[in-house]
This record gives sequence, structure tokens and C-alpha cells, in this order.
Amino acid sequence: MGRRVVLRAELAVGPHALHPGRVPEIAEWIGELPRRIPGLIELIWDDDPGVASRAADVLERISRWATPALMRAILEFKEPLIGLLAETRRPKVRWNLALTLPRLKLTVGECRRVAETLNGFLDDKSSIVKTTALHALADLTRQNGSLLNDVKDLLRMAERSGTPAMRARSRILLKALEKAGQKDLRRSSLHMFD
Repeated sequence: MGRRVVLRAELAVGPHALHPGRVPEIAEWIGELPRRIPGLIELIWDDDPGVASRAADVLERISRWATPALMRAILEFKEPLIGLLAETRRPKVRWNLALTLPRLKLTVGECRRVAETLNGFLDDKSSIVKTTALHALADLTRQNGSLLNDVKDLLRMAERSGTPAMRARSRILLKALEKAGQKDLRRSSLHMFD
């Protein structure tokens, strides 16, 4: 993306809101300079569902491998992103923020707020939203160990009675949590897409 890029126009490319469009290229481009993060995050609130969904997707991808400078830029928007997680009804924004927020350094209170919202997502009609909520709850246990027993109980219930995706993801997460024994889980150790 060497030419002048209008970020919103690039994020608008796609036949429907759930289509990834040019997300991989945009993530690479934005990942090169932290100063682009505010513009990206602002677009998660865009009125166009496709733009908002793809902006959240780019943020999630960047948060997987964020440099310290990128992470600092994202952290400046932690509170608004936590608020948006609770407010948004857009499935793709929900699942991407659910995966992103546990990667940020959160206080115990913030972990609780995020966990409360994620627990509500377990009743969502979207299997992807439910599955990523389980994944995010497991990720939150790295920062707030007091969540661990409740999260393991949720994963065991989902393993028995969730959607096929929830059952499969719960088995993987339970194994990872038990194997790690909660000792210094690395950010990518539970990541769905590694």
C-alpha cells in the first residue's frame, strides 16, 4: 500500500459486512506505524457495518503480534473498546473485540467487566460469538486467576452441550489450561488461529 490510502475506503471494500475484504493487507499496512491506530479504532464505530466489522478484524489481527509501540497505541483506547464490547450488536465486531481485549493489560476491575460482557455473549445467536467468548474468557484467566474455576466450569458445560464449534474449542481450551497449570501462559498459547 505505497500509494496514499484512505483507510475508510479500503475497509469499505467487500460484498457484505462479514466479508474480509482487504483486511490482511490493511493489517500489515497499519502495523507498520502506530500513529495509524487511532484512525483505525475510530472506524470500529462507523455506521457502515462492513467498515466497522473489518476495522475490528484489522485490530484483532494486529493485536496478535503487536510491537510494544503498537500495543501502547491500542491501550490508549482500552476504556472505549471495553465499552463498545458491551454495547455493540454487530457479531463480527463482538467476536473480534472479544479476542482483542484479553491481549491488553487489564486491571482486575476491567477483567471483571469484560468477563461479565463475555458471559452475556454465551447467549448470543451466533455460534462464532459464543465460541470466541469462551476463548476470550479462557484468555482472561491469564490476567485474573480468580476467574479460572468459573471459566473451567463454563468450558466443561460447553464441551457437553454447546454448539459443535463450542464443544471443539472447549476441549482445546481445557487441555491448554490444564497443561499450563496457570503458569505463565503466553499470549499465543491459547490463540485460536495459531
